Amino acid sequence: MAYEGTKLHGFDPRDEVKELEIIDVEVGAGEEVKPGATITAHYTGALVKNGIIFQSSHDFGDAITFGLDQVIKGWTHGVPGMKIGGTRRLIIPAEMAYGASSPSRNIPANSDLVFDIDLVAIPRNG
Repeated sequence: MAYEGTKLHGFDPRDEVKELEIIDVEVGAGEEVKPGATITAHYTGALVKNGIIFQSSHDFGDAITFGLDQVIKGWTHGVPGMKIGGTRRLIIPAEMAYGASSPSRNIPANSDLVFDIDLVAIPRNG
């Protein structure tokens, strides 16, 4: 299934985000992510203003592995505390995302973002 260009399930679009919102959709039972960890996760990202998905790792197939020091601030602050097997929704203000930059044609500058993150593994924890 292609996710890009569709609406994020269960998300009601809004005009603005004032601060990082962390919502545990499902709390995992495995190891807990520490700050600075390297994680493997599936994610789906959408624009807060309309709920339209701009990217999903599900479209690529495999989960993605990356360090929390290599991502936007919303992830750096919002992922620690997740447990393996958990799903978390991060609603991120623009200043904790890409700010005045536009990293792709699908993400305008100064966009508030929402991500659903499914934590698969923690190859290196903190």
